[in-house]
Parts: sequence; structure tokens; C-alpha cells
Amino acid sequence: MKIALIAHDELKDTMVNFCIAYEGILKEHVLFSTGTTGKRIEAATELKIDKVKSGPLGGDQQIGALIAQDELDLVIFLRDPLTSQPHEPDIQALIRLCDVYKIPVATNIATGELLVKAMERGEFSWRLYKKS
Repeated sequence: MKIALIAHDELKDTMVNFCIAYEGILKEHVLFSTGTTGKRIEAATELKIDKVKSGPLGGDQQIGALIAQDELDLVIFLRDPLTSQPHEPDIQALIRLCDVYKIPVATNIATGELLVKAMERGEFSWRLYKKS
């Protein structure tokens, strides 16, 4: 599976800790991330991350393009609903694309854990409902 990992500034540490906790599962998949988040994950783990530009430089749009091209199976975007900054990636556009292309998207750690645990069990049924 191909997974995108994105986090607003205040949740980058949470994303890094998430990746450390689930490194054994995540290492079996192709991982994409926006630039800064990806660099921090790679520094803290042995995961290989295909990094796009940082969010403020268009990385969120590059992730959106991967969704539209059916290149992603799952998006984990840890968003900060209380203190997100104007320069941070636009979650609404990515959620819309995920809904259009039937890609599961987690916007918080609890949902991210549920989706990763489902992947660990081999439960990929959402792929059956994707459009061609």
C-alpha cells in the first residue's frame, strides 16, 4: 500500500512518535510525506520516505495530485484544529479528494491507529470500492 503522512507544525512530534510506534507495520509499505514531516520521520526511524515539497511550498498539492492519479491508498494527516497556521497545508482540499477517490483519511491519531491496525490485519476492503 502507498501511504501519505502529513502533519501540521504542532503535531509533527506526534507524527514522529506514531511512526516510531508503528515502524514495523509502516516499513512494509511505500510512504510519502511532505518535506519537513518526512525529514523528521526519517531522522527518528529507519523508514524510507518519498518526500514531496514542504506544505507551504505546494507539498499538499503534490499529495493531492497523487490521490487524483490513484497513487495513494491511505492518508494520515494529523491536523491541528486549534492552532494551525496560514502557511500549513490545506486539509479541506485533501479531504475532498480523498472522498472523491474513496481514499481513507485519518485526521487524528486515534483514527490513524485504527487504520494502521486494519492494515496490519490485512483488511484492505476499501480498495474494492475505489473508482477506476
